[in-house]
Amino acid sequence: MKLSRQTKKDMAGYVFILPNLIGVLLFTFIPIVYSLIISFTDWDFTKGFGNWNWVGFKNFLDIWKDKWFVDSLKNTIIFAVCVVLFTLVIAIILAVVIDRFCFAKTPIRLALFMPYISNVVAVAIVWVMMYSPWGPFTQFVKSMGVKNPPQWLGDYKWALPAVIIMTVWGGIGYAVMIYTSAIQGLPKDVYEAAEVDGAGEIIKFLKLTIPFLSPTTFFLIITTLISSFQVFAPIQLMTRGGPGSSSSVLVYYIYQSAFSFYKMGYASAMSWILFILLFIVTLIQWKNQKKWVSY
Repeated sequence: MKLSRQTKKDMAGYVFILPNLIGVLLFTFIPIVYSLIISFTDWDFTKGFGNWNWVGFKNFLDIWKDKWFVDSLKNTIIFAVCVVLFTLVIAIILAVVIDRFCFAKTPIRLALFMPYISNVVAVAIVWVMMYSPWGPFTQFVKSMGVKNPPQWLGDYKWALPAVIIMTVWGGIGYAVMIYTSAIQGLPKDVYEAAEVDGAGEIIKFLKLTIPFLSPTTFFLIITTLISSFQVFAPIQLMTRGGPGSSSSVLVYYIYQSAFSFYKMGYASAMSWILFILLFIVTLIQWKNQKKWVSY
């Protein structure tokens, strides 16, 4: 049977995307389905595949009685809200200030963007040293007259805020770049009309810039929120979830349950709780998209 020219073109396109489709199937879809299956079991992966007992919804019910899970969930929500709020507020202010009042715009933006593309292990080690008793944070607090400054990563109350500070510092550069691209496309005539009417910089920022940038803000909220809920490396490298459960987050506790305690079914159940939580948050934000854009 002779194939048409269009059919040959379509087949050639499918051949080119086939390796990628196979990779997505093998390393994404199959593991997702497999994790859902084992979430209803008490599988210990050290015993090999298939050696599990079906426990039904027991894992999904037991996790709510687990203090470490509850604390990790609470810490994850606090972490995500704080990172999103502080990152976007600081980023939009910096983006506007750099665009309006700075001369060397490009070097400043590149300097802000460098932490975002730097190796997370190297960044975490540097910040651990900065939080040490002889580091700049502790020395600054001492210079303010505080005799017993917090131990930062070793303090139950300050461990999570310390990681939040580092995460905000690392993510500001990306948000500034996105905001900068959006600011350059704003209508200049509207700002000129506002100046003629006597509007100052603060009024223009509040009444014009923020509403114009609402679609960009919505995009950054979604991306930053998802990445914040999935935080792992800074916790693993800086605090290991301690002291106690003060800085433990869901992804880190899932990792511990699966590869330290070998409770793969229990960890899979928590993974699906995290997935459902992210899905609900994203759905709520998507429903509010029109409100953001119209604002």
